Amino acid sequence: MKIDIHTHILPKTWPNLRERYGYGGFVRLEHHKPCCARMMMDGKFFREIQDNSWDPTVRLHDCNGTKVGVQVLSTVPVMFNYWAKPEHTYDLSRMLNDHIAGVVADYPDRFVGLSTLPMQDADLAIKELERSMKELGMAGIQIGTHVNEFNLDAPELFPVFQAAEELGAAIFVHPWDMLGKKRMTKYWLPWLVGMPAETTMAICSLIFSGVLERLPKLRVAFAHGGGSFPATIGRIAHGFEVRPDLCAVDNNVNPRSYLGRFYVDSLVHDPLALDYLVQTLGSNSIALGSDYPFPLGEAAPGKLIESMAYDAAEKERLLHGTALEWLNLQKEQFVKASTSSARR
Repeated sequence: MKIDIHTHILPKTWPNLRERYGYGGFVRLEHHKPCCARMMMDGKFFREIQDNSWDPTVRLHDCNGTKVGVQVLSTVPVMFNYWAKPEHTYDLSRMLNDHIAGVVADYPDRFVGLSTLPMQDADLAIKELERSMKELGMAGIQIGTHVNEFNLDAPELFPVFQAAEELGAAIFVHPWDMLGKKRMTKYWLPWLVGMPAETTMAICSLIFSGVLERLPKLRVAFAHGGGSFPATIGRIAHGFEVRPDLCAVDNNVNPRSYLGRFYVDSLVHDPLALDYLVQTLGSNSIALGSDYPFPLGEAAPGKLIESMAYDAAEKERLLHGTALEWLNLQKEQFVKASTSSARR
């Protein structure tokens, strides 16, 4: 059984947001030929996508081909729109969340939903979080590695994390609007270099600020194997030890103590990197994630895990056990999906 915690989906269409809100900066889809669309921002090309980005039947065909029983659906991070007026991000979040909830309702044994929130306004974010969990039946939320000028340690964001813990919402943290992007104008560096750094900053912000200490039941997963955090934990912990006056100002617990207390996906593209991740964080903290349907993802979700010389129990943990724990769901809900995809 495979549960892929890192996949993105969009509605096939949505309103013209420039006209709806009275200003630009939003994404729209330009369906310029069958099964394909351009993501456009104020007339500028952002990304070409195919119908597997919006059509659940195409997704299921792909899932069956790679024996993925369940996908966890979240929006594309460019749709966070934290920079917009809060009431407009709230309105758009509701549209995106209603769409994901509808897909899950149509295929409840194949999809699980994560909501997006207007994180720049804690009150509106909590309002939509409560609706998502209580009315839409979502398993949790996807948020960015920062919210405009706020890193995840910002006191303004703590009430959202507190509400997520109280509601039992899983949190998936995905990099967006990468730091240093003004210096990374070539070679796709924001995606190759900026994203791992963004995720490391997010993990350090939650650790050093004491958010994970104050909210011990919070279930947080980070994209792309935790970015560069696992590879730099030695440096981070050493810095904490030699300069506590700079690092331990809000939390005096060594960062190494948090290894195993948060989750990451398995998207590292390299057997040595995955093995290091397993040794550093433990299989209980790692869940299959593919970044479907985008090119930086794993084309055959779970192939890297299956190629490793791990025993069956450890592979099962990586392929679905950790995902179920993070989502707080039971395997029995999805056995039908796993059996169906295997038969096909």
